[in-house]
Amino acid sequence: MSGSAGPDPLAELSAAGVSVWLDDLSRELLAGGELDRLIADKHVVGVTTNPTIFASALSKGDRYNEQLRGLGAGAAHVDDAVFALTTDDVRNGCEVFTPVYERTGGTDGRVSIEVDPRLAQDADATAAQARKLWQTVGRPNLLVKIPATRKGLKAITAVIAEGISVNVTLIFSLDRYREVMDAYQSGLEQARAAGRDLSDIHSVASFFVSRVDTEVDRRLDALGTPEARALKGKAAVANARLAYRAYERMTAEPRWQRLAAEGARVQRPLWASTGVKDPSYPDTMYVSELVIAGTVNTMPGATLAAFADHGTLPAHPPNADDFTAAAAHLEALAHAGIEFTDVTDTLEREGLNKFVDSWTDLGASVEREMHREASNAGGSGGGADGPESTDFLATYLNDHYAGATGGLELFRRAASAQANTESGTALADLARQVEEDRDSLTRLMSDLGVPTSRSKAAMGWLAEKAGRLKPNGHLLTRSPLSDVLEAESMLLGVQGKAACWRTLHALAETDERLSADRLDTLLERAERQIEVLEELRASAATRTLLPQRSSTPPEDV
Repeated sequence: MSGSAGPDPLAELSAAGVSVWLDDLSRELLAGGELDRLIADKHVVGVTTNPTIFASALSKGDRYNEQLRGLGAGAAHVDDAVFALTTDDVRNGCEVFTPVYERTGGTDGRVSIEVDPRLAQDADATAAQARKLWQTVGRPNLLVKIPATRKGLKAITAVIAEGISVNVTLIFSLDRYREVMDAYQSGLEQARAAGRDLSDIHSVASFFVSRVDTEVDRRLDALGTPEARALKGKAAVANARLAYRAYERMTAEPRWQRLAAEGARVQRPLWASTGVKDPSYPDTMYVSELVIAGTVNTMPGATLAAFADHGTLPAHPPNADDFTAAAAHLEALAHAGIEFTDVTDTLEREGLNKFVDSWTDLGASVEREMHREASNAGGSGGGADGPESTDFLATYLNDHYAGATGGLELFRRAASAQANTESGTALADLARQVEEDRDSLTRLMSDLGVPTSRSKAAMGWLAEKAGRLKPNGHLLTRSPLSDVLEAESMLLGVQGKAACWRTLHALAETDERLSADRLDTLLERAERQIEVLEELRASAATRTLLPQRSSTPPEDV
């Protein structure tokens, strides 16, 4: 492998044996031809989805409206409506990837769909829905996603035994990963006993990456020592490399060798959650650091674009020295007081809760859209007093959306500029929250039937870039005054966001499409953000603007 990216980093990544998958799917991608372009130009050979992705897809454009109108008119149950929407998208995605599937002999060209995460602690119910998804989509290049909870392991074995291909998701710990590999082999052994063709069964094991650094870094920051801070940003890659070593050891064992001799396909490691959460880290690190032949890397669109632009490959794949260093890093974390088992247990629990929350949000959005579409078909205005009011609301919300886009850029820039400081850590956390708040605004706009204006968002982004030329005493570079001015700008932005939440909260009294409880939560978070920013502003102002006292007394005159 080359040490430089060359003219086409994604082509080099693919040539290195890494399957490039996209962690996104929507009808806009499908119908607009963008997915075809990604396959042709960006070497994308698969797609993964989850409840959050589908919730986001619903907010993009109006391609779901006709189906939602029909579901609403037919009084469909919300769970049935979600099932119909998601399986239709995934089936269409499978069709798009069929040529890739055929060209790679079934290895790639895969599209994943997740079972209802609310069933994760019920093995029988999980297996039953996996069967229903497999039958309803009805395409051989489908992968059914099942979370790797303890109960999920039983379901994984059961459906593999029936010939259903599986994407095992939400894996954080090495011990759980070993259990996943065991569950897959047990399913293959049962399939073999039933006379099934093992070569028709495929699986990937989705090992989550970036969230490990997020949680470990948070705990290291809490320790507050220079030694602890020096350990930041390395746990996720170390954990993933050790997972690959466990995979290599499994494939060398007699149990697997017997299955492989009968045509069984390996359960490839898949690196998931590869979008960088901390803006002070390189935005392609969870791709570049995990270039290993025979693995899959599923990237959100932003990470895919970043790697296509400036991604690089290492001089060589991880070797024995790298595995030794990875194990040593986890030992160093333990010596520093980080209990890694508790980290991974926490991440599995929180990850499942996030999926459940996203599924609940998806269901709520679908239900509101069904009722809105049915109401609109019957001539109701859906809560607005007329076209003019609707236009005003769209303008108001898109102005806030543009501000949120520019504000997010500002938070990320400020966090990066103050990296490796307490202020930088606080700003990185605020940047993550601001991104989540912008996603919440997008969902609220979708609930209200207001499309997001990409042109306004672009203007917000450009306005933030232009704002770098503010009078800070240095025209093109940072000065100590930059921290003060940025803190004031961020503070004003969050205060404006809080005002938006209050406005929508007032509308929620008469508009059932809005949830007052949800807006209360957003408002409370904005108020906490204001408190943090006020402390950062005051600290920066004191540090920069107050005259520093001299250590020597003034001379007598």
